[in-house]
Amino acid sequence: MPDAQGEARAARPPFSPVIALLTVSAVWEARLDAALRDHGLTTRKYGLLAHIRATPGISFSELARRSQITVQSAHTAVRALVDAGLVADSTAQAGAASDLRATPAGDAVLARADAHLAALDSEFGGGAPRLTAALEGLHEEPFTGGA
Repeated sequence: MPDAQGEARAARPPFSPVIALLTVSAVWEARLDAALRDHGLTTRKYGLLAHIRATPGISFSELARRSQITVQSAHTAVRALVDAGLVADSTAQAGAASDLRATPAGDAVLARADAHLAALDSEFGGGAPRLTAALEGLHEEPFTGGA
C-alpha cells in the first residue's frame, strides 16, 4: 500500500519546462506591468515606444511586424502614445507614410521605465543566474520553435 508521500508524488504532474517558463513569465510580467503602470505604460506600449525611439521614422507596418501585432493594433496603441504626448507623427495624414518619433516626454518616460526594468533584471538575475544565462543565450541565437 503506497504511503501519503508516494500518493502525492503520483498525483503531481510531470515537470514541464513550458509550464515552468509560463509560470515564471507570468510572475515577472505582473511585476513589470506594475512598474510600467507608474509611468502610464503597459508592456505593449513600452515595447512600441522603445521600438519608435530606437528607429525614428519607423512605419506602422514595420512597428507591427517587430511587435508581432496587427497594423490596426499598432495604430490604436500609437494613437494612445500620441495622445499622451510620448510619440509624434509628423505626417499624420491619411494615405501618407507615417514618420513616428519619440518626443522628449517619451524619452523621459522610457528612461524611467528602463531604470525599473534594469532593477527587475538585476533581481531576476541574482535569484536565477543559470536561467538568466540560458535566456541570454536565446537572445544571441533566438529560438524559432521549428525543427
